[in-house]
Amino acid sequence: MPPRLHIWQSSLSWLGIRTTWEALRTTHPQELMEPEAGTNRTAVAEFILLGLVQTEEMQSVVFVLFLFAYLVTVGGNLSILAAVLVEPKLHTPMYFFLGNLSVLDVGCITVTVPAMLGRLLSHKCTISYDACLSQLFFFHLLAGMDCFLLTAMAYDRFLAICRPLTYSTRMSQTVQRMLVAASWACAFTNALTHTVAISTLNFCGPNEVNHFYCDLPQLFRLSCSSTQFNELLLFAVGFIMAGAPLVLIITSYSHVAAAVLRIRSVEGRKKAFSTCGAHLTVVCLFYGTGIFNYMRLGSEEASDKDKGVGVFNTVINPMLNPLIYSLRNPDVQGALWRIFLGRRSLT
Repeated sequence: MPPRLHIWQSSLSWLGIRTTWEALRTTHPQELMEPEAGTNRTAVAEFILLGLVQTEEMQSVVFVLFLFAYLVTVGGNLSILAAVLVEPKLHTPMYFFLGNLSVLDVGCITVTVPAMLGRLLSHKCTISYDACLSQLFFFHLLAGMDCFLLTAMAYDRFLAICRPLTYSTRMSQTVQRMLVAASWACAFTNALTHTVAISTLNFCGPNEVNHFYCDLPQLFRLSCSSTQFNELLLFAVGFIMAGAPLVLIITSYSHVAAAVLRIRSVEGRKKAFSTCGAHLTVVCLFYGTGIFNYMRLGSEEASDKDKGVGVFNTVINPMLNPLIYSLRNPDVQGALWRIFLGRRSLT
């Protein structure tokens, strides 16, 4: 082949490759310039949390209210924990679980409220992608732990009222620790499952979260990939992790109610119901708001209701729990008074 003909064919070949490259770059610029867009890695580096209110005047009011609620919640729950640890009279399985519940309440409000208060002070509404997923993980870890701990407390009341002769052996310290450890393991599995599942979604469009913390329903709405599997996973895991404990709680208290109604003494009935009333109140508040929040995915117009339920889950419930238990429980009241007055228990 003549040299000139060879050079001419090579030039045409190079021009054809270049023309093809230009055409691809024009028609598919995202795929060539951002090869990660077709993978499971997110294109959004941070989210914008819109918070509860938009005006600066209302933001100041919200800051004061939430700071007050945080201090009351932490102070109340730590007071109950101190009473359980210091007072020998409260060294029983029921108060052991109550102390663990107080720790969970402090953790639950600490995951969401301090970060929100910091954003109100700095007027910076952004949260990084990793921080958002971390907040989601710890929130579901503590919420899942709440489910199982409330179930353990119901089982404790069932044994105390329906099986009093074998209560000390069936609810020994070893059993108590095993119940708490199993609760942490199940809650960790639940939180890790949801966090890993949502990390596979693509976030390449709007990044405004219409809430004051990161949670699954709000992040589902921002994903530019299909969330059908994640929603099914939320329903399935929620049915197992929350539905099964709720069934066990209802079953336990059905037996408790039947046993209490067989008590002839009016005073005995009143005492038995008073020990269960506080726990039942907390169960109704916790499961009521949880079901409302997670069992109605796909509702676009419910964002303001989501915020209200979120406030109830992360602020009001943890703040009410110590008030419910201390106001309805004379043993806790007495222990708290002795701690505040610096007196030792005579028992």
